[in-house]
Amino acid sequence: MTKIITAAQMQELDRRTISEAHIPATTLMERAGSGVAACLEQRLGPLRGKTVTIVCGKGNNGGDGFVAARLLRRRQANVRVLAMAPISELSRDAATMYKQFVRGAGKSSVRLYTSKAQTQSLFQGSDILVDALLGTGLSSAVTGRYAETIDSINETGRPVVAVDLPSGLHADTGTILGRAVRASLTVTFGLPKLGLYQNYGIDLAGEVAIVDIGIPPAYIDAVESRTTLMTKHDVRTYLPSRQPSNHKGSFGHAGIIAGSVGKTGAAAMAARAALRVGAGLVTVAIPTSVNDILEAKLLEAMTVPMPETKARTFARTALDRLVSFMAARTAVAIGPGLSTHPETVELVQGLTKQLDRPAVLDADALNALTGRTALLASCKTPPIITPHPGEMARLEADATPQTVNSDRIGFASRFARERGLFVVLKGARTVVARPDGAVAICPTGNPGMATAGTGDVLTGMVVGLLAQGLPSWEAACAATYLHGAAGDLAAAKMGQAGLIAGDLIEEIPYALKLIHQDPSNKPNERWNDPS
Repeated sequence: MTKIITAAQMQELDRRTISEAHIPATTLMERAGSGVAACLEQRLGPLRGKTVTIVCGKGNNGGDGFVAARLLRRRQANVRVLAMAPISELSRDAATMYKQFVRGAGKSSVRLYTSKAQTQSLFQGSDILVDALLGTGLSSAVTGRYAETIDSINETGRPVVAVDLPSGLHADTGTILGRAVRASLTVTFGLPKLGLYQNYGIDLAGEVAIVDIGIPPAYIDAVESRTTLMTKHDVRTYLPSRQPSNHKGSFGHAGIIAGSVGKTGAAAMAARAALRVGAGLVTVAIPTSVNDILEAKLLEAMTVPMPETKARTFARTALDRLVSFMAARTAVAIGPGLSTHPETVELVQGLTKQLDRPAVLDADALNALTGRTALLASCKTPPIITPHPGEMARLEADATPQTVNSDRIGFASRFARERGLFVVLKGARTVVARPDGAVAICPTGNPGMATAGTGDVLTGMVVGLLAQGLPSWEAACAATYLHGAAGDLAAAKMGQAGLIAGDLIEEIPYALKLIHQDPSNKPNERWNDPS
């Protein structure tokens, strides 16, 4: 896992690197600017002949911009720099990089800010914009010429690359300080900043790339951070290996308790996702009258009909049979498509008390626990819960979906710690929290996944990995990452609009294949993994 840090922690890392490791600040700046140029070319293609306008502030963020300008010019891009302050006001290191740039490009390549009309004209004639205005130290509202320039950047419709952090975004909270740049790519240095993964940072940062600028690993190890970023490498280490002598029994038997009249699709998608992620066997428990419908949808999974209510949902009389069903399975999922029928709610509460093996609770299983979350403490094995913000708000007293989304990391971490379980809080940049309060953020996924059934797919993937013997934390993180990666692969093929949950299921094997590829054989990955 890659640590996610605050602005103050990054400043301390810079300080130690310069004063203790004796790496000059200008060397760090050179590496940062080089990273911007390399990422820009990697993501946006050859730059020869393209007009790139770099907007430089007077601090070190601007210095990074001057380095990028010099190196992009070497790539034969038509580079123009807009300086927001007179050269005499530049920081010492930024002034050094300015001089190096104009030594080759000439002073005419740098325009000094005069008006919003000037910036609009300059930006409209550009192919790519680079935001090197403001860095991670910003703490007050952006006003004046900086606010006007940010507005102009956002109005152009051109691709925007942010240096370290979109200007105007709070580095820690992800809130907007008056105005903020909307970037299509953010190239951040050393370690990712917390504000990139919460609140407005999720939308404003675009794709996030992390550039190593040579901070000694021992200094990074010494940083205390309870928030990390999942990486492809992490997931590769979590997944089980497959030996030639393995058989279906080697990869576990997942049990899924799901479905009701009109909602057999949820059960079917969870079952198919569990199989696609590698479970050896999958059996679905389903109300009797809809069993035949589910069997028609599933070829590889088995089904077991259970007692039902007149409304064709699970009846409370199914409790003993479902307890026996769970006992015969390696891991269990409860929730997709269950309904909120009073008898079914009562049944779920009874099942929760009986959970004694790895399990994931989702959807209507979580709704059944509204006001009864103390039941989760009775589970002999801490379960994984996978709420979306609305379900999280119902589980947490006095919360709303809006308050949950405003502090996703805080809500997930507190709930996991206070209830002694694992939380997968779904949404943009899904948050996974464990009982000790530590949190991991998923970098994969896209808005095309905001459609019915994708949560059922995630539930199936989690139980499929649990059945294969992954511990709960590893299963939750790996399933979340692979779920987003499958969504990114699907979106790369057909676009985001119109994606359906079934598209994700079909891409799960391809996401697994890319995870297992030799890391030295850099595949053309299509998901947002900065590692």
